[in-house]
Amino acid sequence: DPASILMNKALKFSLADVQRVICVSHTSRENTVLRACIPPSRVYVIPNAVDMDRFGVERKAAGPDGERAQRLADDTIVVMSRLVYRKGIDLLLRVLPVLCARHPSIRFVIGGDGPKRKELEEMVRSEGLADRVELTGIVKKEDVREFLAQGSIFLNCSLTEAFCVALVEAAAVGLTVVSTSVGGVPEVLPDDMMILAEDASVAGIIEAVEKALIKVAEK
Repeated sequence: DPASILMNKALKFSLADVQRVICVSHTSRENTVLRACIPPSRVYVIPNAVDMDRFGVERKAAGPDGERAQRLADDTIVVMSRLVYRKGIDLLLRVLPVLCARHPSIRFVIGGDGPKRKELEEMVRSEGLADRVELTGIVKKEDVREFLAQGSIFLNCSLTEAFCVALVEAAAVGLTVVSTSVGGVPEVLPDDMMILAEDASVAGIIEAVEKALIKVAEK
């Protein structure tokens, strides 16, 4: 499309005299080499990372209150994303009612804001899911770990991604990660920490989430 053509020209111009380019994934590197027409020898990959002192805190359930909190977490799926088309919110809109109907105990907590929020709110109202789907709005940087720790599964429905650092943050907190297999996502985490949907579709995402629910139940 015209916007992509213009962006490619801008990349080619802006990177023409750059000695080194750093990308966050090998997929991003390949795209950059192709779009900017620069020698592959100039482009390096340094993946994103998280500070484990902030995220790598084990969640421990001690006593009745702790056990109840853990049960709530086991039944909670967390989504943290900009609520825009590129992040697959249109897929999420169709996935939520199906999963809630199939699994009466699960609930969703969705963090983030964007133009698709109104559509999510309308879906929650029309499907009668107000007690099972919570939209919290923007999550402050300092509150991300606590927000993620509410659940046992992290869901990402993105249509495109260079990396998606939220997947690493969720894994660091101890969540089972479910994601569409797009862009650099397959490079982010090892197979035992992430379940990838076979395709970026409603059926593919539902199947992947249900695999994650079984995995969490077996822990």
